[in-house]
Amino acid sequence: MAQVTVSIDGKQYRMACDEGQEEHLIDLAERFDRYVSHLKDSFGEIGDQRLTVMAGIMVMDELSELTKRVKGMESEVLTLRKTRDEALTKADKSDSVLTT
Repeated sequence: MAQVTVSIDGKQYRMACDEGQEEHLIDLAERFDRYVSHLKDSFGEIGDQRLTVMAGIMVMDELSELTKRVKGMESEVLTLRKTRDEALTKADKSDSVLTT
């Protein structure tokens, strides 16, 4: 198991991760730190725990919106596939009529 040190709101945290995932974990920590910094700039010093909870909720809100978008796109892909399959079936039937 690999270990990296990440910085959130100026504090260092030693984290474990799978081998090869170090850069990914560092990137995630940097992104989370930006949420915390944004909240700190907006609300000031309101306490580490509160800032962390608020940043976590912001991340979950963003994840929720992205999940909704993905579900909408999946539905759209299914509709497009169905339309394509129907068009191919119709084209095959038309081709059969022309060749007989």
